[in-house]
Amino acid sequence: MAFVEFNDVRKVYKMGEVEVAAADGMTFSCERGEFVVVVGPSGAGKTTLLNMLGGMDSCTSGSIVLDGREISTFNEKQLTQYRRLDIGFVFQFYNLVQNLTALENVELASQICPHPLDAAEVLAQVGLAHRMDNFPAQLSGGEQQRVAIARALAKNPKLLLADEPTGALDFKTGKAILKLLQDTCLNTGKTVVLITHNSAFAAIADRVIHVREGRVASMQVNPHPASAETLEW
Repeated sequence: MAFVEFNDVRKVYKMGEVEVAAADGMTFSCERGEFVVVVGPSGAGKTTLLNMLGGMDSCTSGSIVLDGREISTFNEKQLTQYRRLDIGFVFQFYNLVQNLTALENVELASQICPHPLDAAEVLAQVGLAHRMDNFPAQLSGGEQQRVAIARALAKNPKLLLADEPTGALDFKTGKAILKLLQDTCLNTGKTVVLITHNSAFAAIADRVIHVREGRVASMQVNPHPASAETLEW
């Protein structure tokens, strides 16, 4: 069994008498420790996929499995535990607590997880050992995104989900964040799923999932992923 499995997953939203299928029979799988890039245009269903995999939304039909557990059958209490313990989230906007230092933001993770990593060590790993006592307003956009990644990693999650993590960053900083995520995958064995509209990111992935009109249009395994340092877009 694969680490992540989507089996004919549908998500239908009802707006009055109209039904809209944001996911319309998505089927794919990925293995533990892979760096997975989900790519597609705006409105293709990428965020819906991520929200269902992260337990922030439920599917209408089909099955979603993570590490042998069928999360699509979970109730609200189980989904809350799943989000808290198994998933690390990184978003386009950093969602840091403004009146807490970088270290305190990362320490938030240790308060909700049974086996957290040391907050100071994780900040050092993302290159912010010298910025631990700074508040978000004193950090650049790239540094704030590094804090957000450190906060997600400090939970020691099974799966790291990144939603357009470079969308608010300039090219050089965005490339550095991609390299950090790629290195995290290589060095820790964490499974990382990144969604993007930028097809250039496919070159650095172990597995590329193309999404179009709520379906998986294609999926490829890349035997020789490029380093994020070499990306141009």
